[in-house]
Amino acid sequence: MHGVTGRMGMNQHLIRSILAIRAQGGVTLSNGDKVMPDPILIGRNADKMQALAKTHNVERWGTDLDKALANREDTVFFDAGTTQMRPTLLAKAIRAGKHVYCEKPIATNLNEAVEIARLAEASGLKHGAVQDKLFLPGLRKLDMLRRAGFFGKMLSVRLEFGYWVFEGDLQPIQRPSWNYRTEDGGGMILDMMCHWRYVLDNLFGEVKSISCIGATHIPQRWDEEGKPYKATADDAAYATAELVGHNGEPVIAQMNMSWATRVRRDDLVTFHVDGTHGSAVAGLQECRAQSRVTTPRPVWNPDVKQTMNFFDQWQEVPDSQFYDNGFKIQWEHFIRHVVENEPYRWTLPEGAKGVQLVEAALQSWKERRWVDVPALKV
Repeated sequence: MHGVTGRMGMNQHLIRSILAIRAQGGVTLSNGDKVMPDPILIGRNADKMQALAKTHNVERWGTDLDKALANREDTVFFDAGTTQMRPTLLAKAIRAGKHVYCEKPIATNLNEAVEIARLAEASGLKHGAVQDKLFLPGLRKLDMLRRAGFFGKMLSVRLEFGYWVFEGDLQPIQRPSWNYRTEDGGGMILDMMCHWRYVLDNLFGEVKSISCIGATHIPQRWDEEGKPYKATADDAAYATAELVGHNGEPVIAQMNMSWATRVRRDDLVTFHVDGTHGSAVAGLQECRAQSRVTTPRPVWNPDVKQTMNFFDQWQEVPDSQFYDNGFKIQWEHFIRHVVENEPYRWTLPEGAKGVQLVEAALQSWKERRWVDVPALKV
């Protein structure tokens, strides 16, 4: 496991996935056998690695990646480090005969993403990219509504994401400063369009074209040491995409994402889906629905105060099952894929599609026009 001293790598992948899997007794295979992951933590800073391993009772750690890759007993390489280094590290691991699994984006540009995806495909090894949003309780409930035909003909999707990220002068920052420097792999479009690609493709329809404008709303921020720096990356983006729905009908998706907005909605991210037979709004955990026959009849009258409470007119989709951590669920799928060849669709070519949408969005912003998103051949 490389790059697990960062927030996502440590919290979601090490603590809430691998260590949680170990605590539950391993991953259960189809025949009832158990697979117990045995992590080795690898990073450049020996003090950090030793402290992390000691804190979480992980026996193995080190700073020599080449030595770790040479150990035939360790069959999977995972990376949650910087996006800029990722294609090189994945290629090295693949050439060392390791199955690979990684955070997104899988690269900072499409050429590198396609190259590493092709290398993985040709190797015969197992490979995967994190697509955690698909395993969130809110989106799983939304997908259940879709599969049940609740929406009828799906018409549109409205995605609202973001919150205020403190600049760092008055209050401490809550996101790493590199996120706001293009030269370090930062930027809203690069970070989030990879997520929206797999969410849109899997739940609502295949992306066919996009129109996008980005912005750097906060031009100066302060880093982890309290020093001011110029924000060179986009901290917000506003996009519209044309989708081909699962029934072949067109679906319009609107995506607003910002680290310079204050939240007045149900969650830090919400997906509002409208269809002819019903609508639904999902957050990270919850999902609320309104059917055709329960849709109220509001009256437009700007001269009187609105008497309807529109938030009260939706029915919550219940927790009909236990929803485990989304990152952990995908880890379990990948481990079963490696050990017993369980079908697995969240591969590096799927990760490359996310980078494809990033480049299309950036091109649209630069050229101020709609950009087509053709089928990606890997």
